[in-house]
Amino acid sequence: MRTFRPAALALSASLAAFAISSVVAQEQTQPASDMPATNTFGRWTTIIDMLDTGQDAHKTCAASTAFVDGLGNAGSLTMSISTGDALPPDAYPAIMFIVDNKTLPTGSKIAATFGDPGVKVAATVTSNAASGGRPSWMVDNQAKTSLALLRAMRKVTSLDVVFGKQAVASIPMDGFTKAYRNLGTSCGFPTKDVAP
Repeated sequence: MRTFRPAALALSASLAAFAISSVVAQEQTQPASDMPATNTFGRWTTIIDMLDTGQDAHKTCAASTAFVDGLGNAGSLTMSISTGDALPPDAYPAIMFIVDNKTLPTGSKIAATFGDPGVKVAATVTSNAASGGRPSWMVDNQAKTSLALLRAMRKVTSLDVVFGKQAVASIPMDGFTKAYRNLGTSCGFPTKDVAP
């Protein structure tokens, strides 16, 4: 499992809050030079942020989509990667769910399934401390499993998510392919294995 950098987690949480609070999305925003660049692709929003510590510089590339679960709880699905991390095909963007549902299973190595009736991917998720006041779950980032999950996200119209035996949500994937390609272009990794 890849260790996640705190800056990437903070950006993921910020992007998730941005996706949940956005009502009207813009096609593209040209920020000031010190602000992250954002783009919208269907239901997905990407944020590309450059972090320069003076000793090293790297980009963090994240994409997020907001959803509402079957109980009416707001949530987000975010994928994030940094040029300081291993990049595809060695490792894939980390995938995190944040949802206001406190009845979902918590702990480590929770069995999870993703897909639709024609595509199923099994993985495990680990719950993390509340992010922005909302519980969060990180998909255990193994390259083979992450690749299968990202491919499923490209193939399905809506991603059905189940933690343990409890349905989380069915999340529309409109714009996922373009958002993933934008992350690859921005952070310098190939996308053909996920989004040809």
